[in-house]
Amino acid sequence: MKTTIDFKKQRMNQGQKVGVINLGCARNLVDSQTILSNMKRSGHTIVDVEQAEVAVVNTCAFIDEAKKESLDMIVQLLELKKQGKLKRVIVAGCLAQRYSKELAVEFPDIDAIMGAQKLDKNDIPSDVSLVPKHFAYVKISESCYNRCSFCIIPKLKGKFVSRTIESVVEEIKRLDAQGIKEVNLIGQDITAYGMDLYRELSLAKLLKAIIPVTKNIQWIRLLYAFPAHVTDELIEVMASEPKICKYIDVPLQHISDNILLAMNRNITTQGTKDLIGKFRKAMPTGSLRTTFIVGLPGETEENFQELKDFVSVVHFEKVGTFVYSKEEGTPAFEMKAHVPETIKRQRMHDVMSLQKDISEDIQHSCVGRRLKVLIDEKQKETEGIYLGRSEYDAPEVDGIVYVHTERKLKAGDFVDVVVDDALEYDLVGHTV
Repeated sequence: MKTTIDFKKQRMNQGQKVGVINLGCARNLVDSQTILSNMKRSGHTIVDVEQAEVAVVNTCAFIDEAKKESLDMIVQLLELKKQGKLKRVIVAGCLAQRYSKELAVEFPDIDAIMGAQKLDKNDIPSDVSLVPKHFAYVKISESCYNRCSFCIIPKLKGKFVSRTIESVVEEIKRLDAQGIKEVNLIGQDITAYGMDLYRELSLAKLLKAIIPVTKNIQWIRLLYAFPAHVTDELIEVMASEPKICKYIDVPLQHISDNILLAMNRNITTQGTKDLIGKFRKAMPTGSLRTTFIVGLPGETEENFQELKDFVSVVHFEKVGTFVYSKEEGTPAFEMKAHVPETIKRQRMHDVMSLQKDISEDIQHSCVGRRLKVLIDEKQKETEGIYLGRSEYDAPEVDGIVYVHTERKLKAGDFVDVVVDDALEYDLVGHTV
């Protein structure tokens, strides 16, 4: 990934201690690793931000809450600089890309402003990791092939870019040689992978190229799959390849034809239902994670009821719900019939309350099941309990499995676990 730094003041001397604060999703985390990797190659030392002389905050600007979090962190870091605890503060990422001029005026003590990272088709992987040593994120594409009416990402990230199959395979080989056990393939729209390079949806082809070079890697997970770009071939490969987790994160955003059209999602109500039916048939025990947006301008009570009915019938394993955020520069910003904030919040609450009951039923149905669990860490100050995840749980965003065992385990170990109890989001079990 290419990094462009616009230093408003003198450049950094070599040998500085640099730390990063990552805000936002796993895609941002990969960008933060790239920033630190480039800093390391320039002669700087990478440290935890608490020990840093130079702090880089990699910001997010996807929704209002993310922008506020980013601005609050900038203020905190500049206060530390004022107190002499930091020498420099660098602001990177989507907020910096979108509001670079405004940030320079509002916060003149910022030492450098970096835009969003640019992905190259022949990218060289980062040599700095910000995640535990037994799993990794591999970004295979940047930006989105679609242009949803509510989303600012394509304007921030630019044209959709895929890495070459050869580039991704080489990174997977390197990670496999390091003993990585789980790889999470990420991008805003990984199911559009290859459209720019190969003129066809090529994620299934990429997976077929990755599988033969993996020895230590036992799990390959797909994150952020745009529903209109999921092919029958991809579902077939997922179902047939043991190393591919039977888990997929497909942000559906809505189910009403009227709202899907207004969102420019390029899929219909029936197309969405057909897709879910194919996934359930191919992987009956698989896990579907999705997100919905409530309160898009023009969303009626009838549209919202259709969404609730859909959630009730499908029984998604995991659901996230967001209120529509009015973003300048998007087509939705100009739409009429905006939904009042109180109604948007109530609709979000209603969907999540509905999903809570569904999740509880799904969780309890796991009791007695035997699951393969990847150990992430030992529970602190408690003997014989480890924290792990099944293939149905992505790092950081999903639940965990509390593993009771008399064995001595370490991060990266796989164990078979029988589930004894179900909590709201997590499971409890013992090794067999």
